[in-house]
Amino acid sequence: MIQAAPIQTKILRHYAEVREQSLYLCAPLQPEDYTVQPVDDVSPPKWHLGHSTWFFENFILVPYASDYTLFDERLNWFFNSYYESQGPRILRSNRGNMTRPELSVILDYRRHVDRAMELLLEEDDPQIAALTELGLNHEQQHQELLLTDIKYILGTNPLYPTYRRTDEPSPTAVPELRFHSIAGGQYGIGHTGPGFRWDNELSRHDVLLQDFGIASRLVTNGEFLEFMADGGYERFELWQMEGIAWARALETKAPLYWHSTDQGWQQYTLDRGLTALDPALPVTHVSWYEADAYARWAGARLPTEFEWEVAAGQLSPGIPEDGNWVERRDYHPTAAADATDHQLLGHAWEWTNSSYLPYPRYPRPEGALGEYNGKFMVNQMVLRGGSCATPRSHIRPTYRNFFQTDKRWQFTGIRLAKDL
Repeated sequence: MIQAAPIQTKILRHYAEVREQSLYLCAPLQPEDYTVQPVDDVSPPKWHLGHSTWFFENFILVPYASDYTLFDERLNWFFNSYYESQGPRILRSNRGNMTRPELSVILDYRRHVDRAMELLLEEDDPQIAALTELGLNHEQQHQELLLTDIKYILGTNPLYPTYRRTDEPSPTAVPELRFHSIAGGQYGIGHTGPGFRWDNELSRHDVLLQDFGIASRLVTNGEFLEFMADGGYERFELWQMEGIAWARALETKAPLYWHSTDQGWQQYTLDRGLTALDPALPVTHVSWYEADAYARWAGARLPTEFEWEVAAGQLSPGIPEDGNWVERRDYHPTAAADATDHQLLGHAWEWTNSSYLPYPRYPRPEGALGEYNGKFMVNQMVLRGGSCATPRSHIRPTYRNFFQTDKRWQFTGIRLAKDL
């Protein structure tokens, strides 16, 4: 066997760690949990395990490993997500009908691909290394989706089973919400320098901002309860037209996973099951409609993605080692520790008031990988900051997440901004 160079050893180690993390996230599941698809947005856990494997097989092994043998060519139809260039695929809404291939076959598929990838990565090929890094970041995205999909599967089950119990959080006094003043001016936006980035973080460009204020922490459950008590879900003047129609159709006029009971409001969380709502914790699982309406009720607004990126650079430079990432295994946003804990990175994805559009000189890749981000740049809003389901190594201040305005099964939260 060829002795791997240090850079190859690093890639091999990273490959093994990321692939193992997907299995770790699935470890608490029962066999029945792997196939469930309660709504179209949620994919069955075993589909995530297969799709992330298909990505390595289809985009790296098939074109670059000359002696590679497909595990089962029929799996392309099952695990192609949305790549038109890669042929026909199962409808997204039908993934839950996929009782076969069974989980044991998908796990064999992962092992088959992993063995081939490990052999291929022993070669000193920069192109293969770059594509592998992209594939690992792709799998980390699916790990976040996997965790939030598991939460929807368990959180809509009437037994409200706990996913993984963690230590009881210590009571925390919520620091007063203040607004930090950020001076207007010309700022560079987008990724620059070394390190992985998605194509939608390019190209770096200048924007002109006016003076603005940004909240010192995320909005809490207790503050959102005040909005609800003030008739927030019924007051049409607070909502966009599409938003108020959406709100009126809600069965429970509250964030996702909130339940009104004889004991008061309760909330489903991965770490505790159905539990009393903690007013100190950041409100999460809200749509853009809810975030926008709350901000208007509070006499503020949502930040633009450019304001958010500039504020993050000034208030929270660097990626905190001890932030609330998936590695910490809290599986839920935690309360701000003190006035210096701005919660800008980790905890909850923060809705912005920016449409998901290409940056100037956006370098949309050619070929199949050009379908990854570019074709979704319409009818969606940008979120920033990562969440408690995001791997720490996967995030950076320039990272642009995006969802439609009604989506809330992800860990989505609210940060306020205002004009100065």
